[in-house]
Amino acid sequence: MTYARDERLALCALLADLGPAQPTLCAGWQTADLAAHLVLRERRPDAAAGIPGGPLARHTKSVQSRLARRTPFPKLIEMIRTGPPRASLFGLPGADERLNTVEYFVHHEDVRRAQQDWESREIDDGLNELLWNRLGLAKLLLRKAPVGVELVREDGEPGSGRRVRRTARARTPVVTVTGTPAELTLWSMGRTGAAHVRLDGSDADVAALQAAAWGI
Repeated sequence: MTYARDERLALCALLADLGPAQPTLCAGWQTADLAAHLVLRERRPDAAAGIPGGPLARHTKSVQSRLARRTPFPKLIEMIRTGPPRASLFGLPGADERLNTVEYFVHHEDVRRAQQDWESREIDDGLNELLWNRLGLAKLLLRKAPVGVELVREDGEPGSGRRVRRTARARTPVVTVTGTPAELTLWSMGRTGAAHVRLDGSDADVAALQAAAWGI
């Protein structure tokens, strides 16, 4: 088992429990839409190319909508649970862990934290380390942030030999964002209202960062 597989199976179990019409943190998406997105991403490369936006975004949206409407929800879940086909990029050896750990962790939390009765969960130390190491992605996500951004892990201790700070946006003035690697991951991926982080800087700089929008 890998962390990507753990998050995939946990998300599938949660989707099966909730059904297709529950909210998520993804604006405008219910659970059926999120499930369709994951199926499209791994099984429809023609449509997945439009996920980041651009000229294919309309095609991606259309394919996702059809999948959500026309595919029985239990079948969508089963397609996610069984993983990508061997011919998929995501089916290559090692690709699941490299490409899907952050994806499935974030989408698992997208569903969990959108429910009224959600509760915090314990994040495995190994998963926290992996998420911290993948936070290099924040440089891409925050490249247009209106201020500099430093990410600081609150579970790091100076002198421990473990890196506790990352520069996500190198400019001044700087806002420092502090949290666990899991919470910093969610914040960096645009789930700013749901992530448990602390922002430190001048009132004006913090407000400017909070007013900005980014994510995938």
